[in-house]
Amino acid sequence: MSDTPIDSSNFSAEQLSIKEYAEKAYLDYSMYVILDRALPHIGDGLKPVQRRIVYAMSELGLKASAKYKKSARTVGDVIGKFHPHGDSSVYEAMVLMAQPFSYRYPLVDGQGNWGSTDDPKSFAAMRYTESRLAPYADALMAEVSQGTVDWQANFDGTLFEPVILPAKVPNILLNGTTGIAVGMATDIPSHNLSEVVAACIHLLEKPNASVEDLFAFIKAPDYPTEAEIITPSESILEMYKTGKGSLKMRAVYDTEQGDIVVTALPHQVSGSKVLEQIAAQMQSKKLPMVVDLRDESDHENPTRLVIVPKSNRVDIDTLMSHLFSSTDLERNYRINMNMIGIDGRPKVKNLSLIIKEWLSYRKETIRKRLEYRLDKILNRLHLLDGLLIAFLNIDKVIHIIRNEEQPKKTLMKKFGLSEAQTDYILDTRLRQLARLEEMKITDEQSQLSKERDEIEKILSSNKRMKTLMKKELQVVVEEYGDDRRSPIVSRDEALAYSEDDITSVDPITVVLSTKGWIRAAKGHEIDPHTLSYKSGDSFKLAVKGRSNQAVVLLDSTGRSYSVPARGLPSARGQGEPLTGTINPPSGASFKGAMMGAEEQLYLLATDAGYGFIAKLGDMYANKKAGKALIKIPEGGEVIVPQKVDDLENDLLVSVTNQGYLLIFPISDLPVMAKGKGVKIMNIPKDRFSDRSEFMVSTAIMKKENLLLVNSKKKSAKKWTYSELTNYVGSRAKRGRKLPNGYKNVTSLSIELKS
Repeated sequence: MSDTPIDSSNFSAEQLSIKEYAEKAYLDYSMYVILDRALPHIGDGLKPVQRRIVYAMSELGLKASAKYKKSARTVGDVIGKFHPHGDSSVYEAMVLMAQPFSYRYPLVDGQGNWGSTDDPKSFAAMRYTESRLAPYADALMAEVSQGTVDWQANFDGTLFEPVILPAKVPNILLNGTTGIAVGMATDIPSHNLSEVVAACIHLLEKPNASVEDLFAFIKAPDYPTEAEIITPSESILEMYKTGKGSLKMRAVYDTEQGDIVVTALPHQVSGSKVLEQIAAQMQSKKLPMVVDLRDESDHENPTRLVIVPKSNRVDIDTLMSHLFSSTDLERNYRINMNMIGIDGRPKVKNLSLIIKEWLSYRKETIRKRLEYRLDKILNRLHLLDGLLIAFLNIDKVIHIIRNEEQPKKTLMKKFGLSEAQTDYILDTRLRQLARLEEMKITDEQSQLSKERDEIEKILSSNKRMKTLMKKELQVVVEEYGDDRRSPIVSRDEALAYSEDDITSVDPITVVLSTKGWIRAAKGHEIDPHTLSYKSGDSFKLAVKGRSNQAVVLLDSTGRSYSVPARGLPSARGQGEPLTGTINPPSGASFKGAMMGAEEQLYLLATDAGYGFIAKLGDMYANKKAGKALIKIPEGGEVIVPQKVDDLENDLLVSVTNQGYLLIFPISDLPVMAKGKGVKIMNIPKDRFSDRSEFMVSTAIMKKENLLLVNSKKKSAKKWTYSELTNYVGSRAKRGRKLPNGYKNVTSLSIELKS
């Protein structure tokens, strides 16, 4: 190999340092996210994907008066012509625009299952739903073909799409939006159309109007829910002045025969989640004054949550104050009115600046529309002048057309016609030209001339332009205006019963390492394998639960321990050793971790083939030394506990290391507080004594699930229940042997059918 250095001058490729390349790539990506994905434009209040959906539907002829068409067709057009991204993201954006509980003024009219207030993401697949544009979408699309918009090439340069839609109203305020860009975010609340238009008209009349002046028309945002806005007026005004702040909404309730009935929830709050939050407090005995919860919501009453107090002596106002404080019956909303302005730059704007800037955009849109119409009128008048000349000289014109070799040049020279006039005359059929009446031509000329003069007056007068803008805004109010939905109410601050009750109940994941270090991570989405562990340590167990619950640990000696989750260290660190909280026997290892309600059932078993079902509440231990839970036969070991959700219908699957598999109803096992249990499957005593055969794993299966059998020699195979009928038997039986290759079974697992 030669040591001669390479002459870089021979290479023509551009060279960049890693720093320069990374900076440019990050900047390009940031600008793309900010301008082309996350932030709305002040002109039409839409993000690019929303704008493309509305435009594509318009091009498909899916106006409010048209028949519904499959949503999949619309999504296909959007991603194929304008937005080359995933169909699911486009469809989700479309769903949001169709949900009347998500958008104050929906842009899409959907037919089928488009989700519910309780579960907005429960919408059907796009192949099942149908859609068309909502009537309100016309306020954004009506003037697209009237010379009002700038056009840009689509992603592959084969089509053109509008840069910004010519909105007749400030949609940026009406529907609001949320989004996360790079280094910035936006949270613009929705508003009432009638109130916003009134503020626009006031600003047209008084251009120097302050935010305080506009506040007389726009008192607060207006969400698509009847829940109350309880933020003080001073805070709302300050939010409008700065473009940033927060807003608080509270559920509306009434009393019926002593029961509390919640009839309206804050924006994007799930009724089922609220009931879960209240139920968790009840289960943890922090809400003894509530005895029952019911969800009576239906088609006629979208929100009807019933809370039953313990007695009529319970102070309902105090109870609701506590629930407002500790559940989503009261919610805070961050306000950050960040948007892309007319200058193409993102900026947080106050209320006055938003309306002023939109009015300038609207004025320019109307000017473009009038100029476009004026050009059309002037062109038509020019053609009519030529047509009138032809009519007055009809015989000569017909003679020239029929007899001259170059009638175009002859007509232009003889009658002083322009090329456009001549082409128009020649494109007109002779028979039609002969039938034209002078009166019809002059009448059309008169009407067009009158319209031309009117347009020219408007274009030359700022006052007339303002008058036209006001008239058009008032027309939109007549078509789409409605009453405020979110009442503005002054309320006292919500107070909880006690300090313990005010603590939020959050979902957590408790993680235990091989060497016995424990910690808790917020949420259920965390992957415990990705956490950092001490040198020589690794992941052992993880269980999902809530911060107000205790985690029950089961060791290899059959003892159980309970540790309150609230006191566990954060998963940001590496945790702390369990030995500081509990005191297991020397040499013991942990086999399982369990969390949930006290009534939650678990299967407890040993590899000797014995087991029983126990309630989680019976496993709690008050002492550091724990409590004896499972009696282990000599030479036996504890098997990982399995959660039981449906005692009546679940099936128990057990397997030995030699490949004997047995399935029977789990209801055949007794529910016990502790003990050895009963025989699950029959394992010969001599084979268990010499450890040649033992029960290696259990699983809780439903008939619609798939069973995975893991073996040392063969990769995991998936069986349906119909393929396992030969293995169904009675408790305490031997079971049947699995096919060849599954002698050294290691474990069982359950998988949902796709």
